[in-house]
Amino acid sequence: MLITLNRLVLLIITSSIIISCNGQGKPLPKVTSSSPMSIGEIVTELDNQIWKIFQDSKDNYWFGSNGEGVYHYDGKTLRQITTADGLVNNSIRGFQEDKHGNIYIETPDGISKFDGETFTTLGVSESTNNQWKLDDNDLWFGYFSNDLYRYDGDSLIVLTLPRQDLDKAFGIEDFVSKNYSPYDVYGIDKDNEGNMWFGTESAGAYRYDGQSFLWFGEKELSTLLDGRVLAVRSILEDKDRYFWLSNFYSKYKINPEISKGYEKRKAVDLYEEVVGDKLLYFNSGLSDVEGNLWMTTYGGSVWKI
Repeated sequence: MLITLNRLVLLIITSSIIISCNGQGKPLPKVTSSSPMSIGEIVTELDNQIWKIFQDSKDNYWFGSNGEGVYHYDGKTLRQITTADGLVNNSIRGFQEDKHGNIYIETPDGISKFDGETFTTLGVSESTNNQWKLDDNDLWFGYFSNDLYRYDGDSLIVLTLPRQDLDKAFGIEDFVSKNYSPYDVYGIDKDNEGNMWFGTESAGAYRYDGQSFLWFGEKELSTLLDGRVLAVRSILEDKDRYFWLSNFYSKYKINPEISKGYEKRKAVDLYEEVVGDKLLYFNSGLSDVEGNLWMTTYGGSVWKI
């Protein structure tokens, strides 16, 4: 079933309550005027597989589908944008915006930059140096990049996360192939102090403060006992400065005084009749202005804590 324009307006009103561009409960930007979109096909319906929703600084909404491209809504007109318009791939995995208002659309085949009129595909730096640094203006991407990229405004810089003994920590081999690596980055978030967090396919999670890395090598952040791999796709910071890493089992607080560098606490107490056969993992979430946590789960529901 497709989503009609009337339902789209309702979806935006609802999404405005629980969706934030950066996921940390910042207020929505002020409404500003913008030129009408000139590319794409005018449509009246969204695809039924919308994976990403993003609100830019001009209050336009961007909807990323899983195979039908991007839908752009300016409050009046809904347009569908695809590879026919210059998009590098029609499966959308994320949106970001730089300080100049350019929109970056992440796909499995690369990253498309939209300057308001045309698309260009970002080129990858040929440098072999692992140029780790923190800059407020940099953008970070992890689309099957093995491991991830930092974009400095000119090119994508290839970065490699520090390797760990995954067999000792999780009982899995550190196996890397052309199409698979436990270090593939699935979740990228910035905390309230500006530190970067990276969630991997099955190698746990990392915190990068601009100088060093802190590794979270906990079993619930890797392969499940039945062999399923959910990946760390979302990192949330709550009002008590605990971090939630894509699961409801544990939450973590930075503590340099202990050997691990962090302390681990039970996240929530849930009745067995509530849990049932549910996977206690979330694939996307945010903290709202009141400090509530909102998570979308693999079972198709939304949880509020």
